Amino acid sequence: LGSRFRQQRRPLVPCAPRAPELLAAHRSRPPCPVYEPAMGLLRSETMKYGMLVLPVQEARRYIDRLGKDTSVQFEDMNAREMRRPYRKHTQRLDECERILRFMFDEISKIDDCEIQKNKVDEFLEADGSYKLETVEAELQQMYKQFLKFKENNVTLMTERNQAVEESQVVAAAMKILGAPSAQSDLTTPMLGDDPLGERRLGYIAGVVPKVDEDRFARAVWRASRGNTFAQFSPIEESVIDPKTGATVDKSVFVIYFQGAVGSMKDKIMKVCTAFGVNMYQWPASPEQAMQTDTKLRQLLREKEKALKAYQDLMRTEAADLIAPSSVNRTGNSKIEDWRLFCLKEKAIYSVLNYCEEGMALRVNVWYPANDEPKIQAALKRAQEGDLSGQGAFLNPDNGKWRTTPPTYIRTNEYTEAFQEVVDTYGIPRYQEANPALLAVVTFPFIFGMMYGDVGHGSLLLLSGIWLVRNADSLRHSQPVLFSARYLVLSLGFFATFAGFLYNDFFSVGLQLFDSGFEDKNGNGEFTPTYDITNSGGPGPYPFGLDWAWVGASNELLFVNSLKMKLSVLFGVLQMIVGLLLRWGNAIYERNVTDFIFECIPMMVFMLCFFGWMDVMILYKWTHPIDNAPNIINSLICMAMGQQDEFPLWDGSVELAKTLMMYTVLSVPIMLFPKPFVLLYQHKQAEKAKAAAGHHLMADEEQAGSGGGHGGHGEEFEFGEIFIHQIIETIEYVLGTVSHTASYLRIWALSLAHQQLSLVFFQKTLTMGLEMSFPANGIMLYFMFAAWFGITLGVLLGMDVLECFLHTLRLHWVEFQSKFYKAGGEKFAPFDVRKLIEQSSAE
Repeated sequence: LGSRFRQQRRPLVPCAPRAPELLAAHRSRPPCPVYEPAMGLLRSETMKYGMLVLPVQEARRYIDRLGKDTSVQFEDMNAREMRRPYRKHTQRLDECERILRFMFDEISKIDDCEIQKNKVDEFLEADGSYKLETVEAELQQMYKQFLKFKENNVTLMTERNQAVEESQVVAAAMKILGAPSAQSDLTTPMLGDDPLGERRLGYIAGVVPKVDEDRFARAVWRASRGNTFAQFSPIEESVIDPKTGATVDKSVFVIYFQGAVGSMKDKIMKVCTAFGVNMYQWPASPEQAMQTDTKLRQLLREKEKALKAYQDLMRTEAADLIAPSSVNRTGNSKIEDWRLFCLKEKAIYSVLNYCEEGMALRVNVWYPANDEPKIQAALKRAQEGDLSGQGAFLNPDNGKWRTTPPTYIRTNEYTEAFQEVVDTYGIPRYQEANPALLAVVTFPFIFGMMYGDVGHGSLLLLSGIWLVRNADSLRHSQPVLFSARYLVLSLGFFATFAGFLYNDFFSVGLQLFDSGFEDKNGNGEFTPTYDITNSGGPGPYPFGLDWAWVGASNELLFVNSLKMKLSVLFGVLQMIVGLLLRWGNAIYERNVTDFIFECIPMMVFMLCFFGWMDVMILYKWTHPIDNAPNIINSLICMAMGQQDEFPLWDGSVELAKTLMMYTVLSVPIMLFPKPFVLLYQHKQAEKAKAAAGHHLMADEEQAGSGGGHGGHGEEFEFGEIFIHQIIETIEYVLGTVSHTASYLRIWALSLAHQQLSLVFFQKTLTMGLEMSFPANGIMLYFMFAAWFGITLGVLLGMDVLECFLHTLRLHWVEFQSKFYKAGGEKFAPFDVRKLIEQSSAE
């Protein structure tokens, strides 16, 4: 249940000396003994608090070494004053990251340019070869070049788009004007020598985005009061916006109106300007249109050639960036290494911003007690390159802690997913019993009880095996599947195991062993061939459910009763384990009050009623009884004080009455004594304070001058504590009843899964097999496809998620509520590898 090691803590030194004095004292004093507390698997690591002193000139290198080799969490020493001594460094790195984002975006637009990523180990081996000043200078230089390239590209794309749009306008004009002729000139008056012929036809042409076509037409119509005629024709070739890179569909428009000049033209021009359309000259004759078209085609070829040359130039410039760096030939692309380097440097300087300035940098840290020799060794290795010769050292603080230590639970690749499930509900308090250790087994086991099927479980198991075998490829591309691979594997294994227990393979029974039933008369009535009285005869079916029950008329009645009782048995067992963990917490914290007045009566309440119910279930299974009692009726008689006329054995009724008496007596013991005990302890503490007198005041003043390790305790309110205890008692008593019933969801989901599987099998494969030949051979292929598709979509998709969520509920509410308080703070060490891996997975 965890370590009993309790370290004696000395009072906090009121004021820490300056860095040189600290260094001298550290070198002159004898080494402190190293404690190696034996920590169990159920509790978090024993943490230690200390001060890390770093030389100013070499602080970055020490933090880098600690982030790679150790697990240390840094506290912000400047949170109150908001001083950030390395603010300029972080601003420089912010600018570098902005440049990198710009360059990544530009490189992504170039064809056949793929950036190599996800080589974390290679980067960590060679990251010392990069220097911030060098990387920053190269980035600035490349940024200026890429800006010029982008400006030139925008100019080229704009000119190319204009040529495309004008060529489309000319093409539309050629369709309207037709072949060249003497009378086709638009400058010729339509009425010949008539005086009104001076009013020539006016026109405005251009290109408008297709999404604005209707709005533009309505605006022109309203502005001209219907005295214009607008014609639109879509452009077949899409136009690329040079600023955004998005493809834009556009249409050519030409607006006809009376009079080449005048107010009408001005109104239309204002509308065109408001919509931001591109306007081009409309050819006056077919000859002019053909000449313009020839020029535009030549111009368009030149622009396309220039753009191609630009793309080749960009590809050449980007080739150096996407190739591995000269200092890391087998690693990522150079630009990716730069990005990871800037990310790491920014994290390092963010940690340095937590440090308190002086002749040396000082920062408070949390670290696992077992890792202290490792941290000292890392500081010693880093000191080899320290040119100042001052060195860095860790000064453990054995005084009273300022805050509650963070919770650090070591995990591996298998337990990490289960710990994440627990942490989603709440972080364990410091050295509180961790439910993740038991959840490694109980979580997939309860899921298997809900989802038990050899066929479906095997498919889920194969999915987990595939995820485990392809873990390396999923590490960065699918980080969620990567972290859940062992969870899926465990769920599949236990679902398959429970399927063998239920003897269910896609709703078909497996004849693994000889049946314990026999149809002796051939009339369909099976009789048992094993010794049902447990008197030494042949035993029952060796493993799981007998396959003779599959298809029987009373199968559902028997299997439902079996699964219902199994659900209650394992539910009560899991809640008892939860109470045992509550005992472990009270013993570890040396809380006698909670142990006597909460843990013991809670266990008595659980065992004397619900434990007795489990005993009744097991006794009925293992002992033949002529007039077997109904368990529900027996429990009602037990709770209501009525006489049970069908006892399990002679004296079982009297035992049940005695257990019920203990059950009732445990409730007031949970309710009343604890608040009065706390009140007595509070009064004794007040008397001790009064007796201490001025000594206590002096100690408080000394602690206050040193910054203190905590504030005043919460004010004692007896009424509030008593009300809280009433709520806790009622919640436990009623919650235990409801939680026991809640475990019946295991039976309900198992029944739903089995019946869905049976219906899908009967309505697809069975129907295909029952058809006459040769239709059955043909339809069987289609029926199998339908059955397999439904199985994947419903039973391997929706049902897996449903069983997972209900299993999650049973652990979070029914199990963890018995002992788990959560409310802890997760240990967040500065870890360079984790930082790089998370960045690579994004």
